[in-house]
Amino acid sequence: MMLDSFKHKGLRKKLIEKLSSKGIKDNNVLDAINKIPRHLFIDNAFIHFAYEDKAFPIGEGQTISQPYTVAFQTQLLEIKPYEKVLEIGTGSGYQAAVLSLLDTDVFTIERQKKLYNKTKEFLPKIGCRCKFIFGDGYKGLPNFAPFDKIIVTCGAPKIPEELLTQLKVGGRMVVPIGDGKNQKMHLIKKKSSQDYDISTHGNFLFVPMLDDKNSL
Repeated sequence: MMLDSFKHKGLRKKLIEKLSSKGIKDNNVLDAINKIPRHLFIDNAFIHFAYEDKAFPIGEGQTISQPYTVAFQTQLLEIKPYEKVLEIGTGSGYQAAVLSLLDTDVFTIERQKKLYNKTKEFLPKIGCRCKFIFGDGYKGLPNFAPFDKIIVTCGAPKIPEELLTQLKVGGRMVVPIGDGKNQKMHLIKKKSSQDYDISTHGNFLFVPMLDDKNSL
């Protein structure tokens, strides 16, 4: 049984207050996070800490991102209703759930088969509708491009060129770039087919983006 109690809702309210104090001002993003039962995404060993502003392991060498990171990336995207959004790195599905509650058409790619299967089954149970794809995030989804917004939820060594080609002119892509586990958050605004406005927005910690074959 998926229990979302008054206690959980109270803890989410405190989390929203913390995110607001850290600079998250987009009310739509805050409302989405406030509706999502994060404790249901987390292993039982960490469930009592679900509404702390921390990342936690979810298996397969992956993590569920810190709520502030999810909110920050989503806020940078400046999402509007009915936009088509591509997420690279489904993971636990927490970021995809936030995107889906913003009335977007979400396409999300995961290369770890176990996580893909688990999240594809779980998210619809809590009312989050997304299109789930098992595949290589570096390649994106050219058959469904262009996308209004693209979000990468793992650290890339450089800006993935194939994803840039799948971004609509006027669109935004948010991606953490850097070696190892420390990256700078990049916001890329596509001004034309060959012209981009690139800005950086602080240091973050992500698991690395993997470009080898899909993991079974």
